[in-house]
Amino acid sequence: MKRIYAILCATAMAVSLAGCASTAASSVASSSEAAPASTETSTSTAASSSEAASSASTGFDTTAPITVVTREDGSGTRGAFIELTGVEEKDASGNKVDNTTVDATTVNSTNNVMMTVAADETAIGYISLGSLNDTVTAVTVDGNAATAAGVKDGSYTLARPFNIVTKDGLSEVAQDFIDYIMSAEGQTVINNEGYIGNDAATAYAGTAPAGKVVVSGSSSVSPVMEKLIEAYKAVNTSAEIELQTSDSTTGVNNAVEGTCDIGMASRELKDSEKEQGVTSTAIAMDGIAVVVNNANPTANLTTEQIKSIYTGETTSWADVQ
Repeated sequence: MKRIYAILCATAMAVSLAGCASTAASSVASSSEAAPASTETSTSTAASSSEAASSASTGFDTTAPITVVTREDGSGTRGAFIELTGVEEKDASGNKVDNTTVDATTVNSTNNVMMTVAADETAIGYISLGSLNDTVTAVTVDGNAATAAGVKDGSYTLARPFNIVTKDGLSEVAQDFIDYIMSAEGQTVINNEGYIGNDAATAYAGTAPAGKVVVSGSSSVSPVMEKLIEAYKAVNTSAEIELQTSDSTTGVNNAVEGTCDIGMASRELKDSEKEQGVTSTAIAMDGIAVVVNNANPTANLTTEQIKSIYTGETTSWADVQ
């Protein structure tokens, strides 16, 4: 009996050991099969990261449509720009027609043009050269840089006068302020602000009368006019000058109606405006800078290319590279 019992115990132990071996083998196999799945997940994650990095490094898309930014009707800068670039043409009846594309984005000031272009990589706009800053990039036009020197020597052709508009019967203080603007001191302010003044102007010899002057009009002229007001009030503390910024047409109309003493216009007067008893005096010359987003690699445009963009004929940056 003892012999039989020993044999049965030995047999049970063998069966138990075999089961453990089988379980261990199964565990190893399971672990081995799981390893490739982990490697596959890691590879997939790496691939996704690589694609994201590639997407983030994409440069300027020259095939993107151009966002054309223009000024509002009544803007002297718009009037000068469309005339100088040929966007404005005469029809069969001899009437001037503004052919700016209907798809253009219209904004109402120099600052708004710069903000719109700075926020859109595909945008193009035009602004007063004296207001240009590093938020946008001015392209060269027909190979000539938009600079005060270029305006002065005539090599940069997108240029126009800054005019003040008045009627007869100016007050003593309004006339004195104009005398200051046209003096050597006033023209120095203009030159220092990046515009083109008269280097032959004579010294101011005013009487510093007391009174109020209202100046109204062009948002392009307004920044330099603000500096002129500051400089004049330093020599005539008795003067009160109110500056109202809008557009050239409003400035001219206000001068005609007598709601302002001095209108500001960044263009020449129309014949119809001259017939209403106002005259214009150029206080400075200014360039019109054609500007693009800082991410745009376009460095030069011809006048014909600018016209083509603004009339809607050219719609992609790839067509002007």
